[in-house]
Amino acid sequence: MTEKRDEIQPAHRLVAHVEVPRLDNGLYLVATPIGTARDITLRALDVLNGADVLAAEDTRVLRHLLDIHGIPLRGRRIVPYHDHNGERARPGLMAALAEGASIAYASDAGTPLVADPGYRLAREVAEAGYRVHAVPGPSAPLAALSLSGLPSDRFLFLGFPPSTKGARMTWLRHWMAVDATLILFESPRRVNQTLKEMCEVDPNRPTVVARELTKKFEEVIRGSAADLAADPRMAALKGEVVMLLDRPTAVQADDDVVRTALQARLGAMTVKDAAREVAGELGMARRDVYQIALGMAEDRNR
Repeated sequence: MTEKRDEIQPAHRLVAHVEVPRLDNGLYLVATPIGTARDITLRALDVLNGADVLAAEDTRVLRHLLDIHGIPLRGRRIVPYHDHNGERARPGLMAALAEGASIAYASDAGTPLVADPGYRLAREVAEAGYRVHAVPGPSAPLAALSLSGLPSDRFLFLGFPPSTKGARMTWLRHWMAVDATLILFESPRRVNQTLKEMCEVDPNRPTVVARELTKKFEEVIRGSAADLAADPRMAALKGEVVMLLDRPTAVQADDDVVRTALQARLGAMTVKDAAREVAGELGMARRDVYQIALGMAEDRNR
């Protein structure tokens, strides 16, 4: 006698509906898809459908999203709010709040205020005593972290690195010494250069380059900084890019190695700056390197 197994039911269309809730007075920060339009949440659709006022970093992007999901404007206009018009646009939005309105704000893609406009608006709304609501959803940094394979118990989002080489090198040396997984955005045109500069700090650092997340041409490339810097794909990247760096590996460097690294710097920079740079380069605690640097500086001054 054979045991009859439960048959797997075939996939079928789910029935869902978008509500028009009566939203409380306040600002609603609505996370929107970073690629695939269906990644939006039902609550986000409810808020976009029910808000008295709609605001967006790019009105065309939000209008297209509303069209895809069948959300009518019903006479509402979409107020543009971005880095270039924030000072002019905020008074009108604050006036709407004063009249009891609910405002839904969406940036181009992902979670508003994460490397996107909206920070000053949210701060002013909160300082004026109105409620700020988060409508969570897609986020490129978190999506990249979840698929990177790098430790996620402690991470730091850094936004975009500086565009000039000198400032970027200083920035990389500083942040690559931090004991956390690092997440940063980068222009696809500069990824190759950034990887090469990372190699000057730590060529063996496990690194992930993720592009076009949730989109048709999504690609995740893993390897050391040196491996990726030598990868020909880096010179021809397209689309939105997120880079992730593993935390530094503890390095056991003897005093001679530390002293040699400090000796090359103490004549050209302060003790504090030399210690910071060497600590970052060797993956050591800054306070330990600083103590050695202080002793060397005292010897030089005798």
